[in-house]
Amino acid sequence: MVAMGSKLGMWEGLRAKTVSFLVVVVVLSSLVCWVTASVSYDRRAIVINGQRRILISGSIHYPRSSPEMWPDLIQKAKEGGLDVIQTYVFWNGHEPSQGKYYFEGRYDLVRFIKLVKQAGLYVNLRIGPYVCAEWNFGGFPVWLKYVPGINFRTNNEPFKWHMQRFTKKIVDMMKSEGLFESQGGPIILSQIENEYGPMEYEIGAPGRAYTEWAAKMAVGLGTGVPWVMCKQDDAPDPIINTCNGFYCDYFSPNKAYKPKMWTEAWTGWFTEFGGAVPHRPAEDLAFSVARFIQKGGSFINYYMYHGGTNFGRTAGGPFIATSYDYDAPLDEFGLLRQPKWGHLKDLHRAIKLCEPALVSGDPTVTSLGNYEEAHVFHSKSGACAAFLANYNPRSYAKVSFRNMHYNLPPWSISILPDCKNTVYNTARLGAQSATMKMTPVSGRFGWQSYNEETASYDDSSFTAVGLLEQINTTRDVSDYLWYSTDVKIGYNEGFLKSGRYPVLTVLSAGHALHVFINGRLSGTAYGSLENPKLTFSQGVKLRAGVNTIALLSIAVGLPNVGPHFETWNAGVLGPVSLNGLNEGRRDLSWQKWSYKVGLKGEALSLHSLSGSSSVEWVEGSLMARGQPLTWYKTTFNAPGGNTPLALDMGSMGKGQIWINGQNVGRYWPAYKATGGCGDCNYAGTYSEKKCLSNCGEPSQRWYHVPHSWLSPTGNLLVVFEESGGNPAGISLVEREIESVCADIYEWQPTLMNYEMQASGKVNKPLRPKAHLWCAPGQKISSIKFASFGTPEGVCGSYREGSCHAHKSYDAFERSCIGMNSCSVTVAPEIFGGDPCPSVMKKLSVEAICS
Repeated sequence: MVAMGSKLGMWEGLRAKTVSFLVVVVVLSSLVCWVTASVSYDRRAIVINGQRRILISGSIHYPRSSPEMWPDLIQKAKEGGLDVIQTYVFWNGHEPSQGKYYFEGRYDLVRFIKLVKQAGLYVNLRIGPYVCAEWNFGGFPVWLKYVPGINFRTNNEPFKWHMQRFTKKIVDMMKSEGLFESQGGPIILSQIENEYGPMEYEIGAPGRAYTEWAAKMAVGLGTGVPWVMCKQDDAPDPIINTCNGFYCDYFSPNKAYKPKMWTEAWTGWFTEFGGAVPHRPAEDLAFSVARFIQKGGSFINYYMYHGGTNFGRTAGGPFIATSYDYDAPLDEFGLLRQPKWGHLKDLHRAIKLCEPALVSGDPTVTSLGNYEEAHVFHSKSGACAAFLANYNPRSYAKVSFRNMHYNLPPWSISILPDCKNTVYNTARLGAQSATMKMTPVSGRFGWQSYNEETASYDDSSFTAVGLLEQINTTRDVSDYLWYSTDVKIGYNEGFLKSGRYPVLTVLSAGHALHVFINGRLSGTAYGSLENPKLTFSQGVKLRAGVNTIALLSIAVGLPNVGPHFETWNAGVLGPVSLNGLNEGRRDLSWQKWSYKVGLKGEALSLHSLSGSSSVEWVEGSLMARGQPLTWYKTTFNAPGGNTPLALDMGSMGKGQIWINGQNVGRYWPAYKATGGCGDCNYAGTYSEKKCLSNCGEPSQRWYHVPHSWLSPTGNLLVVFEESGGNPAGISLVEREIESVCADIYEWQPTLMNYEMQASGKVNKPLRPKAHLWCAPGQKISSIKFASFGTPEGVCGSYREGSCHAHKSYDAFERSCIGMNSCSVTVAPEIFGGDPCPSVMKKLSVEAICS
């Protein structure tokens, strides 16, 4: 997954230029043994046990949720129409120190894959082991950077040795558990490397040699299933090259005998601290998938299907938020995101109705107008399926196809599984929408505080002349590195009389900085994802005699994408200077500096049950409030039920959160979102800068707390606040449905109606229905809005249009109040008659769930 939106265009531009080269004969010979395996491929599709398949896949990354969430996430993916679960393998989670492996808890990869198998789904295992994924250091363990002579992701022997060793370990582990499809397991595809094409283009011949080596190494591991490389136009045979992006209908594989595969259909985009929150409309996502299928695509993976949470210090970037929600069909907490989940489920059912024709051959393409065309598929057995497309983002189209007329909304595709009846249109939502709310579930917490010391000198501190790079110094064991030096100010300095304090200027490679003068916070500066570097330049209150300048430099995740990102710097690299002294400018860069890795509270493990009792905490009127560098702790009891939980951190500044010793992640509500927020129209080409929200508010306010981390009583919550905040405002909240909505046009096609007609149970068109349902345990308590006619607005803010049936509310109040779910037929007679004949009408309804 490419992380930086600003780099997206550059990468896309380069991908087309990636050089093709001759295939190694040894690698080609492996194709022969694949023919008899249970998974192979041809030009149309992946072939499983002799059968071509249209495969719908979704990314769920196992470390981004708790193991207790996995079965429910997988089941919801299955109910949403998925055939495959795709995941990366996270090297730095599995080998945090060289040769010491970890496959437990959230990193229990075998358990995750076996749960997918139990659900009857397949697995696409992206071993990488470079993953990008907005994950710390792109998934590489930090120790790898310090292997002598290493150079990441190129024709470098130390790197290749370690990459092959880890890849082989994962493949051998999967084989020993019988998890490849060739062994009767669920893994049907594996991936080596990740989006390497743009990097290869940049570095030239060593990159091409590395690509050939990686392909040959992977195939040589003998998994019995095909390997893929994404964004790799010159993937050597027999490896399949695949597409990643918001749209991939333009894509073709590099050989005519390979299938057209989309390994990352981006369902949204990531959130960065300081950035607005991106949303991708369900109508556009469905349109992009239908476009890919109609152009002969046979494998689609949603990146992400469930994004989850960057727990602890796993977020990369830098500046990637703790939430990795991604506007995915399943939200960060594992709840259905409606209408996206339901609209895609309907799409998948429509595509599967077409599967016999889709896998039989190439489509016949016919123009139906300036912006309209038909793609028609036929099978030898007589099956016929058609996709009717309107690419105009502004206008409806009425097209004639096979002597029948079809109305196509702007920027949409209609699917006809029998080349006659429309069962689905990408711009017509049959699924309900939902608005969510965060409801406090606990009273106020009773807090205690402990003040962190500024740069205390102890056995773990050391001195050096000049300024040191942060990651080389900390080896990423902590976000924090103290830089401290003393400055002597003479009694005759002019500023002592004038009051015009000297200006301290600090240049840092990133990512955030707090400046303390004689133990008091003097100011803060921070960068951003687009520009991690920062400059602090402010007047500082110095006194005559010796002054201590202590700079707390903070990393906010290590980079995960870009050429040789392992060489990128962080920390105060200078220059550091004082301006406005009698002597003019004094350069402090080459003074003697003291260094201390991490915080005293980290060394004491104040976040743990045992460590928190090792110091004296204060409470009540003595407790620090709004102070920088403060640890807070409290205990609380878990609420009953299984409604997802989060911490509302809106009253705090920046820091980290722990519950019962487990790191929830970094919080930073003080970093307000900037960007172009405004109205969102589904029609027209989507990019990550479109359909943004939260401008002027925290990029992330709520922080997910997995139920499995909690005990019934006595849970320890510890917060470290860097810059000052008010812990009295922190609360535990539940995420639940506030209201559900439906937007249904009269005569809107539905799968249910098509299946009723196809089975012969009815012989005339049926009216669509509006279906509403609240979460289990909730009931519909009131109808907030209902209008049959020409209503306007979106779920949560509907309003009546110029045409409105005055009995619009009646049917819903009769059928829905007090019920968990209900359905109402969308027809004029239900709402007291046709309010505006000869006008295309729709129903909009919003019901409150309680």
